[in-house]
Amino acid sequence: MNICWKRIRPALAALACVGLAGCNWVLLDSKGDVGIAQRDLIIICVALMMIVVIPAIVLTFVFAWKYRAGNTKAKYIPEWAHSNKVEIVVWGVPLIIVAILAVIVWKSTHELDPYKPLDIPGEPLHVEVIATDWKWVFVYPDLGIATVNQLNFPAGQQLAFDITSNSTMNTFFIPQLGGQIYAMAGMRTQLHLVANEPGKFDGMSGNYSGHGFSNMKFIATAMTNEQFDTWVAEVRSSPEQLSFDEFKRLAVPTRKEPVRHFATVEPLLFKKVIDQFIGVGENTAATSGHNVETKASQE
Repeated sequence: MNICWKRIRPALAALACVGLAGCNWVLLDSKGDVGIAQRDLIIICVALMMIVVIPAIVLTFVFAWKYRAGNTKAKYIPEWAHSNKVEIVVWGVPLIIVAILAVIVWKSTHELDPYKPLDIPGEPLHVEVIATDWKWVFVYPDLGIATVNQLNFPAGQQLAFDITSNSTMNTFFIPQLGGQIYAMAGMRTQLHLVANEPGKFDGMSGNYSGHGFSNMKFIATAMTNEQFDTWVAEVRSSPEQLSFDEFKRLAVPTRKEPVRHFATVEPLLFKKVIDQFIGVGENTAATSGHNVETKASQE
């Protein structure tokens, strides 16, 4: 058994290295102010934790080597039980690191609040995001247009997202721009992002929501202002219109939904999507109570 394991172990290690070679470290390749701040926070926190982790790992091997059975020069102290110096290091260093981390996290939590508008000049571009099974619907209320699985915007302009879900819980996530926030039925969450430069960024849901979850992706494209204006004109030339009835047909579960454009959008569509879930529990309870009363009166 030991011989087999010795032969298999190098193969497993090589396989792990091959797997890691395909990793896409998008979180460390941030292209927006929020993403860069979150990336730096991750690096700082990991570096601080490594102050404890790395010495602990190194000392494990040092102690094992120094106090091995064959080392007769190692000092043998069978009655040793306590050392103030060891206690200060063991407890003091982690406490200091935890205190530093607490201050950093408290400060960054307030600075990177997703509901907090970014300190960027100019009016933000408002986008209403609706998660459905299994696609993303993006409504541009100020422009009167909508898309499916395509998010375009000008680089350098703040994006103010209002986010909800038409069914199960999802998370709206563009890793290179930062932030990740839940999309929940009957609720509205908010997120503010910006892309510092033009480019294409992968968007996704980070919360499993059923069979089509793996294809619930979109491309977020940061453009120049001229390119964005051209794209808006292209969307407005589409023959499709997004009414609430059309949205309900669109929201039927599908997989690998292609990009679609809607030249017009029914006013307050986003609010209607949220409102359809408000009071559902109360209405159900009231209906059940009415049915019980009706049945009792009939008896």
